[in-house]
Amino acid sequence: MPTTRTTFTLDEDLAAQARKLGVNISAAARAGVVAAVRDALATADRAAYERHPEEPDPFWSNAEAWGQE
Repeated sequence: MPTTRTTFTLDEDLAAQARKLGVNISAAARAGVVAAVRDALATADRAAYERHPEEPDPFWSNAEAWGQE
């Protein structure tokens, strides 16, 4: 997968603690962005569903009936 470089600021004490504990800051940042994007997508998906909720579709009831014959 192609990657891109980005820069962000991190609290000095937090960065020092991460280094002391051997935390890979890049990997932790990636994981944080992945989680934030997943949460944002879920929120957007839920909002879209609330704007346009599913409704019963008689087509599928008829389609199921065809299979039962």
